[in-house]
Amino acid sequence: MDWVTHMAFLEILLPIFGIFGIGYVGQKTIGFDTKTLSTMALYLMTPFLAFHTFYESKFNVTYGYLLIYTIVLCFSLIGIVHIVSAIRGFSKKETCGMILASAFMNNGNYGTPLVLFVFGKEGLHYAIILMVIQSLLMCTVGIYYAAKGSPNNDGLKASLGAVLRMPIAYGALAGALFQWFHIEVNHTIMDAVAMVGDAAIPTIMIVLGMQLANISIKKLAIHKISLSLVIKLLLSPAIALLLAFILPIDDLLQKIMILMAAMPTAANTTMYALQYQTEPEFVSSATLVSTVLSLVTLPLVLIGIQFI
Repeated sequence: MDWVTHMAFLEILLPIFGIFGIGYVGQKTIGFDTKTLSTMALYLMTPFLAFHTFYESKFNVTYGYLLIYTIVLCFSLIGIVHIVSAIRGFSKKETCGMILASAFMNNGNYGTPLVLFVFGKEGLHYAIILMVIQSLLMCTVGIYYAAKGSPNNDGLKASLGAVLRMPIAYGALAGALFQWFHIEVNHTIMDAVAMVGDAAIPTIMIVLGMQLANISIKKLAIHKISLSLVIKLLLSPAIALLLAFILPIDDLLQKIMILMAAMPTAANTTMYALQYQTEPEFVSSATLVSTVLSLVTLPLVLIGIQFI
């Protein structure tokens, strides 16, 4: 990658870090109740984002391959975390926090614009499909582990109940059904739905910045974060590389799969950790550090996938 390419890459990242910075500065100077704001985003805004995304998506065979890829990648990473946690003697809460920090990629407000820059509109189509599937996985599997690691967790029934109470899954289901059965929605109503949904991602990112402002460097769990970074930034793209060659997909989709798997920790997991008090400081720290390190790791991945 030449100097011009590096500069263009940074032009994509700077707005992302800028939004994190807004939340960080706001929390440092004013101070907000971050749990209340995260609850608002989770329960009032993301369901509209999910409905709009699924309503606008056209279903085809690609969904099947990407669904397999996303599920296998996620549960492979979860399995690795369980093995590492057993070896290190982590508690259930620590294990669930590690899963939130290691198994879910930021392919929405980070990965999707990056794919658009690198691969153009054809790549963007694949990126959007991945974003939709990943969002659904995070709002089910992610919330399950967030609730499972909560201090108020009462077992499997309570964790599954937390998943069922999350409206984003119902928003996604409604959008898919409306699209599948060709149910037209008044454009004025859809404009309102899109307006609320579009506000969800920056709100999530601002809340992440606020949570990062509450982190004390002295309290960073360096050892656990290091393990999470190895899993998220090294093992995840390695597993994706294997899956990309196994699945019957074209070269472009292979490259996008690997690039998406190399994305840092998803910002949404910070909200889930905060909502259920499942290692929120650790998950936020892992999100911050992995995002910063991605400035180094992602260019290397981009160079590597050019040889596929």
